[in-house]
Amino acid sequence: MNDTPTESPVPSPQPAGFSRRDLVIGGSLAAAALATAGATRAHASGEPSVAVASANGLEAVGRAVAQMDAGVSPVEAAVHGVAVVEDDPDDFTVGYGGLPNSEGVVQLDSCCMDGPTMRAGAVAALEGFRHPAQVALQVLQRTTRVLLVGDGAARFARAIGFEEENLLTEKARKIWLYWKANMSDRDDWLPAPGQTEDPDVRAFIEEYGAVRPTGTINLCAVDGDRDVGGTTTTSGLFFKIPGRVGDSPLIGAGLFVDNEVGAAGSTGRGESVIQIAGGHTVVEFMRAGKSPEAACLAALERLVQATRVPYLLDDKGRPSFDVKFYAVNKKGETGSAALWSGAKHAVCRSGSKPVLLDSAYLYERDLK
Repeated sequence: MNDTPTESPVPSPQPAGFSRRDLVIGGSLAAAALATAGATRAHASGEPSVAVASANGLEAVGRAVAQMDAGVSPVEAAVHGVAVVEDDPDDFTVGYGGLPNSEGVVQLDSCCMDGPTMRAGAVAALEGFRHPAQVALQVLQRTTRVLLVGDGAARFARAIGFEEENLLTEKARKIWLYWKANMSDRDDWLPAPGQTEDPDVRAFIEEYGAVRPTGTINLCAVDGDRDVGGTTTTSGLFFKIPGRVGDSPLIGAGLFVDNEVGAAGSTGRGESVIQIAGGHTVVEFMRAGKSPEAACLAALERLVQATRVPYLLDDKGRPSFDVKFYAVNKKGETGSAALWSGAKHAVCRSGSKPVLLDSAYLYERDLK
């Protein structure tokens, strides 16, 4: 096997202040360029390419499938598919516009994995670069290592030519200051007059309320040759302890890919996913013969069994948080499951438009 790293194009990040229309047009042009650069083979099998992602990946799965159909490998297609979310300043969960840590600094985590070679790349606590998944891909392709963290990851991204920028948007800054002012009645911060009337802060309160959210996008893909790849990318737990790393950049937790079986990844409470090696666990359940959906449910059942500390349980002994798994097997079958009802996931197949589908679940969410 030839282990010499290969290079792929690194699209320049979108400038701050771009419009949604610019994002879509720019993404389409980037996809076309990448498809041309990566089209080294045609898919002889004639099978459709397939991508599955978290609900915020509706546009991303469409982009990933289009690239695979043009000959781009699944891992590259997945990475450049999620770039549309990393670029979106209105998505608080990933990349540019992601909500910061407790000190107001945006720290990003990501990994990717290539099924045919079983090679992986990852970055954690990366500051100043809006496309952590693309940096992770370059770790995979340019180095013999898997995971770079903190300043080392930033030095690597800077060295290979990624554009450095401030990722804290004005909207995210206002939401962070709202959190600072309301997180305790015993610190030095007070709510600013009219703070909760700001439309950006009000929209955040209406969507999330008192819940401290997590946010991520996972995307797993299978091409027409039935090769498998995937990526997970995130800005992590909102207002996290600086340096906190969840499951998203950890191979076997937030993502696992095996070209003989399929791929799986996760969103939600990362620490709980790490404890059961979630992505790997889902893939192993598929290896044992379970469908992608059944494998996701089985992994969630194992996660519930491993959740034993009282502060993570509700008054009925159930997990008080949420975790969602997403999976695709080598045949192109997809599935997703969540701890709690109401979750959706995005799926796209060659020749079809991306769709949002209901995810299976373990517990019915209380409607109050």
